[in-house]
Order: sequence, then C-alpha cells, then structure tokens
Amino acid sequence: MQDGRTTLSKFLIDTLDRQPCAAGTAQNAGLSALLIDVAAAIKSISAMLTKGALGGHYGSAHSVNTHGEEQKKLDVATNEVFVQHCEWDGLLAAMASEEMERVYTIPQHYPRGDYLLAFDPLDGSSNIDINGVVGSIFSVLRHVDDRPADAEEPVGESAFLRPGREQVAAGYAIYGPSTMLVLSVGNGTHGFTLERDIGNFVLTHSNIRIPAETAEFAINASNERFWEPPVRRYVQECKDGRTGCRTEDFNMRWIASMVAEVHRILMRGGVFMYPRDSKTPGMHGRLRLLYEANPMSFLVEQAGGLSITGRERILDVVPHTLHGRVPVILGSRNEVERIGRYHGEYDRGEDQPFTSPLFGRRSLFLPGFTA
Repeated sequence: MQDGRTTLSKFLIDTLDRQPCAAGTAQNAGLSALLIDVAAAIKSISAMLTKGALGGHYGSAHSVNTHGEEQKKLDVATNEVFVQHCEWDGLLAAMASEEMERVYTIPQHYPRGDYLLAFDPLDGSSNIDINGVVGSIFSVLRHVDDRPADAEEPVGESAFLRPGREQVAAGYAIYGPSTMLVLSVGNGTHGFTLERDIGNFVLTHSNIRIPAETAEFAINASNERFWEPPVRRYVQECKDGRTGCRTEDFNMRWIASMVAEVHRILMRGGVFMYPRDSKTPGMHGRLRLLYEANPMSFLVEQAGGLSITGRERILDVVPHTLHGRVPVILGSRNEVERIGRYHGEYDRGEDQPFTSPLFGRRSLFLPGFTA
C-alpha cells in the first residue's frame, strides 16, 4: 500500500516518460498520454454508473452486438465514451471493441498515431440491473505499419491479430464501492483508486503480487456436465476438501464479471476458470482473446500468477479473428500449473480414472452408459 500521493500521471511520467532514449522516449510519451485518455474515459463511465437508474441509461438498447448478444444501453454508451476520449489526439491508429463488429479506424480529420486499443467497455453488464460489480478492460498494442502515419487507408483486422505477449500496456477498471484502475506497462501490476473530490487516480496498491498458493476457485458450476475431464477432476478434488486427496477445504466463488473475479484474485489469490466445454459445439472458449483474455493474462502474469487455456499459455496464442474466443484458466501459479498438468495427463491418457458418481467414465453424461 502507498501513502496515497502518487497520482497516475506522476506514475506514468516516472515509469515511461523518464526512461532512457534507447527505450523509445517519444513513443513512451505517447503511451503515457494514451493511458491518461483511457483513464479519462473510465472517470466518465464511473460518473455515469454512479447515477444508476437516474442517469437514463438502464435497460435494453434493443440491438445486438457482433456476438449476437443483446446490448444494454450502457454497453452502447460506454463504448461511445471510449471512442470519444481516445480518437482525437493523434495517439491511436485504430480501435477494436466487443461492441463494434469491425475495426474502428481513426477518422481522417484526426491525426493517426502509433498504437492500437482493444477494449471491452462494460464487462459484466448483466449485473447492471441488480447494481452489481462491473468493469472495463483494455489492451494496448504498438501499431506495426510501414505506411506513412498520415496514410488514408483504413487499418485492417490483421493489425490486431498478434499474440498477447506483444502488449505494451493493459488494464481494467472496476466500478465498485470505489472505482479502481489496475494497470501494467510491463513493470508489474499496480492499482490506482479514484479520489473523486479532486478527480485523480492515486496509487494505492503498488506492485501487486498474487500468492502462489490458494484455497479458493471461481467457476460457473452450472456448466459442470459440459466440462472436460481434467477440469471436472480438479473441481471435484477441491469440493472433496480435507477428506479428499488435497487434504484442504476450498471455497468456491462466482460473480459473472471477469473484472470482479480477476480483481479478487489480484487482491488475495485464487483461480478463475472459464474452461473449454461442449455446451456449444465448435466454440473452443467463451472469453474474447483480444480484449478480455489477453489484457487480464498480462496483468496476472505481471503480478506473478499464471494464465493458460488449459493446454498453452494464453499470451502465446495467435489470434485468427478480431472477436475470437479462448478458454481461460488464470490465477495463483501453483493451482494453475496443477490444472495444466491435469490437461496434459488427460491428453496423454495418463490421468487416473475419474470416480465421481455423476461424472465417472461410465455416467449418465458420457457415451457408453448403460442402465
């Protein structure tokens, strides 16, 4: 914890703008300014959410996004806030969002910059109507382009299709009892709390570290019948508690907001799982790689944790489409490594027979069952 006097601006100046020229001072300065724009968008969204139903943004927008999901009025409004705060000052070449089907190229009447911004403007928007915790997630890539900065051609989808390890910054905002911005520019993960009286984000959680050990996991248990055997094996061991092979009692959590789940893990440890399942054939995962899984994985790894699909490191996954999805398992390193090991043993046929009465190899939910 800090003394509460280091503002986001001062942190970015010390971290980015004062780096040696070899690190690219001019470009770092642009990154610093871009993150200040993102923070301004988050402040505006925080103020919008604070008004609740009085702000006139509750309810359905009577439209669907590119994933076929019903949009809330706040989904549309918060997306527009991000665009308006970040498009104008020559720092971005393009943006991508959960709420926009295609890449948003910076309009020609604004200068085009060196970065790409991918974001989920309102994660967990299903919680809005119950006044639950929601958030915003963002990811920054450096735009790799041989064309002149003032080129008029639109930025294509391929510009964003790079592995998450190439991110230069990532973060999220969580809109709870206080609004926090959690950020990494590659030098650890740091938390800033919005001091509403003066409108500044102030450093309150410096160099966050996720404990390697945990006895807490988060997963949507209603999908259990669709999980792969390695995930069922792990969850069953946790539920068996001290009477099982883990000899320790575990707690289970589920908030239906990735921001809230990851924030809890950063604050006290744990594992978050949205694994691959068979509920929707052909869909390999549920969370979007570019603007959900990648930025959260970046933050988690910078805090000493681990993030995998089950079979590979998420930050090494090469995206194939703008809105592509992946399974996500992230959090405390030792538990995530265990889950990864279970996937490997299952794929090699080395895992032990699963003996849960409902989900064993001869069960109501697997082929081959006979009454």
